[in-house]
Amino acid sequence: MKKLILHITYAIIALVSFTSYSQKDDFKGYKIEGDSVIFTFDVRDYSKYTQEFTGQVLDFQDFDIENVVVAGEFNLWSRDHWKMKRVNEYIYQLKKSISDFTDAFSYEFKFVINNSYWAEPSKKALNITKATKNGVKLNGVYNLNMYTAYPSEDGNAHFKLLGFKEAKHVILAGSFNKWNESLFKMHKTSTGWELTLQMKPDVYQYRFIVDGQWMEDPHNPNKTKNEFGEYNSVIDIKEYTAFKLRGYTNAKKVILAGSFNNWNEHEFEMRKMDYGWKYVVPLSGGKHHYKFIVDGTWITDPNNEVKEYDGNGNINSVCMVK
Repeated sequence: MKKLILHITYAIIALVSFTSYSQKDDFKGYKIEGDSVIFTFDVRDYSKYTQEFTGQVLDFQDFDIENVVVAGEFNLWSRDHWKMKRVNEYIYQLKKSISDFTDAFSYEFKFVINNSYWAEPSKKALNITKATKNGVKLNGVYNLNMYTAYPSEDGNAHFKLLGFKEAKHVILAGSFNKWNESLFKMHKTSTGWELTLQMKPDVYQYRFIVDGQWMEDPHNPNKTKNEFGEYNSVIDIKEYTAFKLRGYTNAKKVILAGSFNNWNEHEFEMRKMDYGWKYVVPLSGGKHHYKFIVDGTWITDPNNEVKEYDGNGNINSVCMVK
């Protein structure tokens, strides 16, 4: 699998090989390694827990742990589905595929002890947020945040802000981290400030915070107006996706058409291979409909069982980019 790198400053798209990315700065409660999210509960990191039904906050000392569960927005705060495995006397872990997290860029979560006691994370955690109920923040109750975007030297999104050499702090905030004002600190360079993130394919909005002052990316012309009458910069992280049609080796011409090119009947002419036909196209994250046109005849992908009707009653093959 290969991914696109979007160099924000120069708006250059370049092809790179996909390697095993690992999270440079581990956040409390989880880390991302390659295509996996590894949740980790360390008993020694917690001193308080909240009894779910009474709301009473109690000390963690001498607590008899029978099981630990990961509960969060990604599993509707289930208290028993995502059970963790005990690694040693102190550590419990659960490994999930990052493809399981498809509906948002960040999630709140917590660890549940014995299916009814919520472990309270330290306020010193970088990825901590105050818990809310019906939109109201709860005093003394905190959740952890998991972000599917994370700093990585080998990441696929490189952010640059030229100049501002006298600034003391520059923060990158966006839809990929719930506009957190302290999480993604940029690094000072000889030309300004930089930060590289590994991000799932999708369209994101972002801004820079220079010594507390919010600003759009002056080097990125792609932007959208926000609710404050200013602008957020926009990036589209894409992934190279290979479409293959096996067989039909006697065909003279095969075209790939889909929602990603407005069903153009000429633009994406597929390349003939030993096994059939192939075309590679960079796609944004999300769902895409497509078909093949074999010597003028439209067909769905015979090797893809996932199909959907469109608004006009036609059946199309479906490609999901995550």
